[in-house]
Amino acid sequence: MENTKQHEKVTHPTANCVRHIMARLRRKACVALFLFTLFVFGTMMGLRTLKPDDGFSDLAPGSELLPMIAAGKMDRRSVSRDATASPDQARPAGSDTKAVVSNSGPEGIIFYDVHIFYYTWYGTPNMDGKYSHWDHILVPHWDPKIASSYPRGRHMPPQDIGSSFYPELNPYSSRDPDVLESHMEQIGASAAEHEKAFLNLNDYGVTELRGVLVLSWYPPGFADDNGEPTEDLVPVVLDAAYRHNLKVAFHIQPYRGRNDQSVHDNIKYIIDRYGDHGAFYTFTSSTGKSLPLFYIYDTYLTPPESWSEFLTPTGTHSVRGSSYDAIFIALIVEERHKHDILAGGFDGMYTYFASNGFSFGSSHQNWKAIKAFCDGNNLLFIPSVGPGYIDTSIRPWNNHNMRNRVNGRYYETALQAALNVRPEVVTITSFNEWHEGTQIERATPKKTVTRVYLDYQPHGPDHYLELTRRWVEQFNKEKEQWLV
Repeated sequence: MENTKQHEKVTHPTANCVRHIMARLRRKACVALFLFTLFVFGTMMGLRTLKPDDGFSDLAPGSELLPMIAAGKMDRRSVSRDATASPDQARPAGSDTKAVVSNSGPEGIIFYDVHIFYYTWYGTPNMDGKYSHWDHILVPHWDPKIASSYPRGRHMPPQDIGSSFYPELNPYSSRDPDVLESHMEQIGASAAEHEKAFLNLNDYGVTELRGVLVLSWYPPGFADDNGEPTEDLVPVVLDAAYRHNLKVAFHIQPYRGRNDQSVHDNIKYIIDRYGDHGAFYTFTSSTGKSLPLFYIYDTYLTPPESWSEFLTPTGTHSVRGSSYDAIFIALIVEERHKHDILAGGFDGMYTYFASNGFSFGSSHQNWKAIKAFCDGNNLLFIPSVGPGYIDTSIRPWNNHNMRNRVNGRYYETALQAALNVRPEVVTITSFNEWHEGTQIERATPKKTVTRVYLDYQPHGPDHYLELTRRWVEQFNKEKEQWLV
């Protein structure tokens, strides 16, 4: 027993030393583990809050994989490849996939799936020498018996304007640089200036959503019946859109003498003059080529046989396969128009009107059937949605087509109806068509001696911009699920 006790006394200091060393090692390991955990947590939080503007350098490890990783789930997007291009950069070349993925540096992948109709026909005495469009005439009914029951004349701005709402910017000139800048800011906010970043164990993804401004366009020297020529404003609009990372497509309006040949000439003019601008919008076709996209209003005014000379490969003045080839979207009003659009060689159809039930094309209940027809004939279906409709300030006899906004519920119902048919693109009617009360631009309460204007109360002036932003985010989320 004594020898055992002596042995224990001899070995005990060594055991204490070992335990002390092990404790120090454990403390160091804990500190190292804590620091490593802190580093990983900090890295994850940094990536989670990363914005495209702060994004990966072109030289960052793995950054070249970001577009390729995300592209796997987004093979049918309309995408711009030149988001960071200068205003004069050439249009992108064709691609061999349905999607054209941005590979242009820190802004990552940029999608343009929401298009909003925009008008530059407004004028004021200070900027234009007179009021334009704010002083719109009261359009008489085509039936003289009905017309006799309604007032005639012209509005007298600024207190009395051709709209049931009153703009927050007051009756403005489309030539005013401050107005244009404000419009681009509003469109940028509403058309989902939204970005997200997320960290996964094996990959990274960065996406950003922006909008497309669809500019109402007349050839040089032409205008609508109540306005003045505004083609000279196109470069200014393109530059302003470019500053806000927006794109511009063209909405070709009816004008005196418009036919398939004149539209052919219009397309050449637009592409030659504006096609190299950094804000010029292109869409990726089913053949994989990145092409300009044009909306053509009231296409039914020209017979499909004439359109086919311009839009089919065998036409006498076809643009197909040439440097002026594009995606051409026709207006569907009546049901029979879908067959005319197909026969005419168009690439798709849109509905434009914001009044549900006004026409076959604008009736939400018909969108599923129209989409099925388009899918069966390799056409795009682009439904148009709006926040409401009221044009009685210029067509006082048209009260039966009014659609109340119901504080935004009408708009949300239309947006949901559009998403239900899984479209490639959704169009919004409109940003600033004040005459028909379809605008989402900021409006303000206004009361004069003779008029009380509608407004967005109890919500604020940004209500419809905010609704648009939220629904575009929803569109993006649902579209990602469709493509899985």
